[in-house]
Amino acid sequence: MASAISANKAELLAIADAVAREKLIDRAIVIEAMEEAIQRAARARYGAENDIRAKIDPKTGDMRLWRVVEVVDQVDDFFKQVSVVDAQKLQNGAAVGDFIVDPLPPIEFGRIAAQAAKQVIFQKVRDAERERQYAEFKDRIGEIITGIVKRIEFGHVVVDLGRAEGALRRDQQIPRETFRVGDRVRSLIMNVRRENRGPQILLSRSHPNFMKKLFAQEVPEIYDGIIEIKACSRDPGSRAKIAVVSQDNTIDPVGACVGMKGSRVQAVVQEVQGEKIDIIPWSEDLATFVVNSLQPAQVSRVVIDEDDSRIEAVVPDDQLSLAIGRRGQNVRLASQLTGSAIDILTEADASERRQKEFVAHSELFQHDLDVDETLAQLLVAEGFGSLEEVAYVDQAEISAIEGIDEELASELQNRAREALEQREAEAREERRKLGVEDALADLPYMTEAMLLTLGKAGIKTLDDLGDLSTDELVHKKRQDQRRRHSSDNNEEDGILAEYGLSQEQGNEIIMAARAHWFDDAEDETHSSEDTETRSEKA
Repeated sequence: MASAISANKAELLAIADAVAREKLIDRAIVIEAMEEAIQRAARARYGAENDIRAKIDPKTGDMRLWRVVEVVDQVDDFFKQVSVVDAQKLQNGAAVGDFIVDPLPPIEFGRIAAQAAKQVIFQKVRDAERERQYAEFKDRIGEIITGIVKRIEFGHVVVDLGRAEGALRRDQQIPRETFRVGDRVRSLIMNVRRENRGPQILLSRSHPNFMKKLFAQEVPEIYDGIIEIKACSRDPGSRAKIAVVSQDNTIDPVGACVGMKGSRVQAVVQEVQGEKIDIIPWSEDLATFVVNSLQPAQVSRVVIDEDDSRIEAVVPDDQLSLAIGRRGQNVRLASQLTGSAIDILTEADASERRQKEFVAHSELFQHDLDVDETLAQLLVAEGFGSLEEVAYVDQAEISAIEGIDEELASELQNRAREALEQREAEAREERRKLGVEDALADLPYMTEAMLLTLGKAGIKTLDDLGDLSTDELVHKKRQDQRRRHSSDNNEEDGILAEYGLSQEQGNEIIMAARAHWFDDAEDETHSSEDTETRSEKA
């Protein structure tokens, strides 16, 4: 490259063309790099204080070198200024304030100057190449690309993508798969980042989207949009689940993805190192989708708790281990696929729990409503589970129960309201004994039972409550039920978790408790301003 500076005109353009083709960058950028290299060398020859410019004609290769000077009355800087008299020798009619060109003779490059010019050109070309790489790959995020393993560094694989290099980190590889230099590897372009050392192209073979794209390559109906992959969950190298739906009722989405004698799905399985793939039909009905997602296990029924965003799947006793899977794999993938936490219960567990709830609710009504066991059980059997439901439901719903007339329904509601008021009064008295301020009772959504719970937890003032985070107040962890997969047993319940408050409600309570802090700050500001005003008047 050093010879590029001293080469004749034809050679100069030939070198620019060759570099542009080799690096796949614009020829004008190479010529611009050469011009900058010449400018730097000229400043070293004539003085760095000079404003020296160089220009190479891209068609002929002619090179011009000059310095720019300002016309002034009195010269203070001999490098960048020229007097009016001397300026006339360079340009007739030059006036004060004009910037004119002072041509310079061509320079001979010594070894050091040539080496410096070479570095300038290399840096410019390298920067242009990096920018070209970033521009080429930044819009290809989410695509599958094939490359050649170039080298392996501490388990991380550097992949030659032709015009750039990609990084396949160890945590983005499929477990237990090995690579050797020269192997062909397909991977997903997960991200492209612009960094000082050049664009970083991050690849992945473990991401769920990698499997989606593989199916799109193997199944023409997916590529054409006739079949859509709605969701995908993976345990890379072990097992995966994909949910598919067809836009054409005449096409079976599962069968199309499996292919003739399993040819299509097997092509994907081979690419992901034998990963077992469950292809299930997607459904708008969440309960149906959950049943499908737990395949190959059979599900008896599904109970959806919309308040807690949880789903209980009840399975026959002999299907329990299959539904949970080895180390909880099946239910974990099903949870990821549906986007909901799934609890697995056996028929025996579900029956036992329902029986316990039935007895508990019946005893509650017997005690608080002062009714006999038969009437209490009748209310529970009709779906009533709390005093609040009895007290505030439309009276017609109670009187519609066989054996309960309007007069008895009205009496039951009155008793329920009295019991609630009595419970509220007892809780109020107890929380006041604990020292919980009445100011907390004015906060939104707050009941006396909640205040009592706060008092037992040591939260007695607005400041105590304001110091809490929302999670500390209302977060509810997943119940650690027997025979059920759970991934977050180390979580802690919020103080008021049992009352079913949402995150938004918790935020509102916390902010209301902190409101007086801002009022106090404003009062201090006004007090300070009043003091300053009085001082100024004095």
